[in-house]
Amino acid sequence: MLEELSIRNYALIDSINLSFRPGFNVLTGETGAGKSIIVGSLSFLLGGKTEVDVIRSGCEEASVSAVISVNKNNKDVLEWLKTRDIECEEDGDLSQTIIVRRNIKTTGRGSVFIQNIPVTRQDLTEFMSLLFDLHGQHNHESLLRKESHRRYLDRFAELEDDVSDFSKTFLELSEKRKAMEVSLKSDREREERLELLNFAVEEITKANIKTGEIRELEQEGQKLTDFEKLIGFINTASESFSEAEVSVISLTRRAKNAMDSASSVDTSLCEINRRFENLYYEIEDIAGDFRAYRSKLTFDPQRLEEVNDRLALLYKLKKKYVKVGGIQASDEEAILSYKIEAEAEIETLCCAEENREKLKAAISALEKAVITKALSLREKRTASSVKLSSLITGILKHLGMPNANFKIAVNPKQNEAGLPSFGPYGSEDIEFLISANTGEPLKDLARIASGGELSRVMLAIKTALLSSEKQEETGGVETLVFDEIDTGIGGEVALKVGEYLTKIGQFKQIFCVTHLASIAVRADNHFKVDKKTESGRTYTGIGPLSAEGRRKEIARMLAGDAGEAALAHADDLIKKYGNLKAHG
Repeated sequence: MLEELSIRNYALIDSINLSFRPGFNVLTGETGAGKSIIVGSLSFLLGGKTEVDVIRSGCEEASVSAVISVNKNNKDVLEWLKTRDIECEEDGDLSQTIIVRRNIKTTGRGSVFIQNIPVTRQDLTEFMSLLFDLHGQHNHESLLRKESHRRYLDRFAELEDDVSDFSKTFLELSEKRKAMEVSLKSDREREERLELLNFAVEEITKANIKTGEIRELEQEGQKLTDFEKLIGFINTASESFSEAEVSVISLTRRAKNAMDSASSVDTSLCEINRRFENLYYEIEDIAGDFRAYRSKLTFDPQRLEEVNDRLALLYKLKKKYVKVGGIQASDEEAILSYKIEAEAEIETLCCAEENREKLKAAISALEKAVITKALSLREKRTASSVKLSSLITGILKHLGMPNANFKIAVNPKQNEAGLPSFGPYGSEDIEFLISANTGEPLKDLARIASGGELSRVMLAIKTALLSSEKQEETGGVETLVFDEIDTGIGGEVALKVGEYLTKIGQFKQIFCVTHLASIAVRADNHFKVDKKTESGRTYTGIGPLSAEGRRKEIARMLAGDAGEAALAHADDLIKKYGNLKAHG
């Protein structure tokens, strides 16, 4: 559910902060006031394509953000977030809160964040489509996606659990078939692979690799290669320590003797003398260690050759068996990891014949299960499609489409050869078709020209779904936005549209842009969009109406003004149909 919406520098909007409630919300206002801008900003937040000209004149960027509450039973949304390590904030026992932000700069670049995690526009579109349906402008409409047609029918027929069970069986069958394909490789291919893997295991085993040895060998090799430089440095240091006429040892010894004598005269020097004495002995120790190191320092050309040969072998193994861009590990660990993987594959290939027989039996059993479950789904879907088609057609007649014929086609899947086939959700394709007028053939919904008609089809579907036993189901889209739903209707039809919107609003959050008082009067929450000019600039604004403000707005919608007759008519409508929840 959309709880808060903030819009900055979008078209004629300077800055707007709005809070929304559950139920049926309407947006009204004079023609040209900017209702389409509000819907456009929401479309922008839902991931719609946009141009830099939506940025308010004189500004560097436009931004829209929202606070959205997500029902804890909405598995699709929560699973989407979980797979991307995005966490919601707790908001009571039944819901969690998430913040979504999107902006666009005059350079054409923009950014999108979900809970301060940067995501792509495609991610945003995918995520928001799980929460919102926007109808009327042919964007963000799950109604136009055939996959959603199956979900609508399955929800009506209460088949979600059956479909989930079928999908698991189908996936298991697919995995077994892939394993069989691998096992059915020709014996020659298998033998060639075994020969290659056995050679690799033998080569790596023979190398007797130890973790960290490449670095150690590189350091030793560097020392042997630069031995002459090292000897030069050692000799220079040795002379400075003790071999030169004026050496570090001789100087510190003279200084120590002098300090001993001085501290015997002035005891205040004893502490300094003690510290110097420690330094003197430390220098003597260092000199002794240094002499020992020098005495053992020898150049061994044979060892240098051994080091270089060993490194060459390890470099060769690394090049052959370490995958570029693979797991982050030491070179030695990566080589040994390849050996482990090769040994596992060898075992699999050696047991291929035995595994093949087990796979055949498992595949046969799974194929029977898939066919049985698919036939059961088809039978239930076919029966429910007739019922749901009739129900939606009947509702459309009440919504100003008296000649509409709605049909849910259940078409068996076929492969390229024309034979029956199966998919992860069954053995048929589900498609919603409609004929809006008498004599016209059934067409897919995407070919409906009128946004208002498409909105009414969605309203009919949502109403029909509520007639099933799972009326209080909380999964799926939680907020529906209807724009242009009142196109070409009035009178009793408009009253019916308002009635159906109110019914849907009991279970979903509804936003409806309307010009009809008979629809607006039924709203739980009423927002007015207006446009004003200040200091030579035009601004679009929106805000909730109080009971009195709503009374005047309904009167304006009825008669174009708030005269006594219009107000009286508004009072009658409000008394008969009104359901406004007062704003603070």
